[in-house]
Amino acid sequence: MQEFLNNLIPNVMSKLPAFYTAISDTLVMVAWSGAFILVFGLFFGVTITVTQKGGVLENNIIYQVLDKLINFFRSIPFIILLTAVMPLSRLIMGTAIYVQGAIVPLVLGTVPFFTRQIESALAETDHGLVEAALSMGSSPIEIIFRVYLRESFSSIVRGTTITLISLVGLTAMAGVVGAGGLGDFAVRYGHDRNQTDVTWVTVIVLVILVNIIQLVGGKIVKKNVH
Repeated sequence: MQEFLNNLIPNVMSKLPAFYTAISDTLVMVAWSGAFILVFGLFFGVTITVTQKGGVLENNIIYQVLDKLINFFRSIPFIILLTAVMPLSRLIMGTAIYVQGAIVPLVLGTVPFFTRQIESALAETDHGLVEAALSMGSSPIEIIFRVYLRESFSSIVRGTTITLISLVGLTAMAGVVGAGGLGDFAVRYGHDRNQTDVTWVTVIVLVILVNIIQLVGGKIVKKNVH
C-alpha cells in the first residue's frame, strides 16, 4: 500500500509530517475560531432579534448600532480583513501570523455572517408563541430560551453547519498569508513548487472535512425536527 501511495502521491508522502501538521493546524483554527464564532454570533443574533422594532426588548439604539456594525464587517473582503486587523491580532494573541494570528480575523470575518444566520433562524419563530408566552407572564430571558432558541433549534443548527463549512474555506485562505494549515501547505508546495499531487490531496482532505460537518449537522437536524 505504501509503495502504491509513493507512486501515486510522491510529493505528499515525502512531506507527511508537514502534511499532518497542516491538517492539525486547520482543525485547531476551525475549533477555536468556531467556538468564539458560535458564542458571539448567537449572542448578537439574539440581541438584534429582541431589540428590533416590536421585539421583547425593543431598543432602537442598540439595534441600529449592531445592525450597522454587522453590515460594515460583512462588506469587507476577508483577504483584506486578514491584513487590516494584524495590529489587533498582535495585541490580543501576541502574533499576527501562524494559527494564533488567524483566530482574530477568522472570528471578525465570520461572526457577522453567523449573526445573520441566527437572525434568520429566529425570525422563523411563530410570533403567536411569543405573544402567548408574554400573556402568561414569561420574562424576556425566558422567552429567548424557551421560545426563540427552542423553537428555532433546527434552523440554528443549519445555520451553524453553513457557517462552519464557510469557516473551513476561510482557514484555507488564511493559510495564504502565513496562518499555516492546509491552505499554506497547498500554496507552499502545490502551487509554488508545481506539485499537483499536493494540491489534489489537500482538496480531497478539505472536501472530506466539509462533508463530515455537513453529515453531523444533517443528523442533528433530523433528530430535532418537530
